[in-house]
Amino acid sequence: MTTPADHTHGLRILAEARRPAPGPAGPVPPLPGFATSGFNPLVADTAERCLRALPGGPPAPGRTALLLASASGDTATARAIAHSAEPGQRTGPLLFFQSNPNAVLGHIAARWGLTGPLVAICPAEAAAPGQVPADAYELAALLLADGDADRVLVVAAEQTADGGHATAVLLTDVLPEDTPLTDTPLTAPGIRPS
Repeated sequence: MTTPADHTHGLRILAEARRPAPGPAGPVPPLPGFATSGFNPLVADTAERCLRALPGGPPAPGRTALLLASASGDTATARAIAHSAEPGQRTGPLLFFQSNPNAVLGHIAARWGLTGPLVAICPAEAAAPGQVPADAYELAALLLADGDADRVLVVAAEQTADGGHATAVLLTDVLPEDTPLTDTPLTAPGIRPS
């Protein structure tokens, strides 16, 4: 698969996923430990779909960085926190936990054994459905060039009135044609290989 980002930033896309997905994908499943908002479940589900889409199965644990790019951020959690700060209201502890965008990245990293950096950015412009902002590709290229990771899983997610959309791409440096693209397949705890 070749995209303009491959040429512009010297990256290769190993796998990708989108939400909403083409065809009957069903609703985004809830994410234990995250309440009130569909943003974090959207990010986690799209990341998992991308990792599972890698030819040969999900990557082995290792130096995969996670990069979340969102211009909107988790607006539902922000509204819930603002409402809970009004007189007579009580703020639940989960709201503070999930208001940090790295919380969902930590969940994904722990679930899949990914040990690279966790980075959340607000790109200059929101990504259109099915797209990843150029800012995210640029940062992914820097993480790879600095040797901080062997792969970067980028998730671009935006909350909208209809629930939101997300796109995930698993990136690596451009490889020679004869280099294998996958490591030994690994499944997350409690998930059987397909």
